[in-house]
Amino acid sequence: MNLTVYLAGQIHDNWREEVKKMAEEKNLPLTFVSPQTNHERSDHIGEDVLGKQPGSQYKDDAASSINNFRTQVLLQKSDVVIALFGEKYKQWNTAMDASTAITMNKPTILVRPSSLIHPLKELSNKANVTVETIDQALEVLAYIYE
Repeated sequence: MNLTVYLAGQIHDNWREEVKKMAEEKNLPLTFVSPQTNHERSDHIGEDVLGKQPGSQYKDDAASSINNFRTQVLLQKSDVVIALFGEKYKQWNTAMDASTAITMNKPTILVRPSSLIHPLKELSNKANVTVETIDQALEVLAYIYE
């Protein structure tokens, strides 16, 4: 049984590649999808599709409509969501993706460091599982196959 896993979280480093490598090392039959990780593409998709917008607010609105559409499709197709919260970047998109997944009744694993226990307490309470590391998240998924 192959599971599709949506990897929600910041796009400024290679944590998704780490997850894929670790899953492969554990021989887990997982397929991964994610938000658009090319920041420039994500910021400009509205104008790429709809043409030049009359201001930055319109540009952001056009891009967010298309990015939200993409996210909704991929979340609906996913079996599981892993939402990574780190300490280095703002995590608004991660929180939005995780809360959307929870609302859609997608099994959701939150990965967050102990320093974020308090600010993420309500979201963590709604998720199915909360862990502190990517490896722990993959161990949860590995348990499905036992």
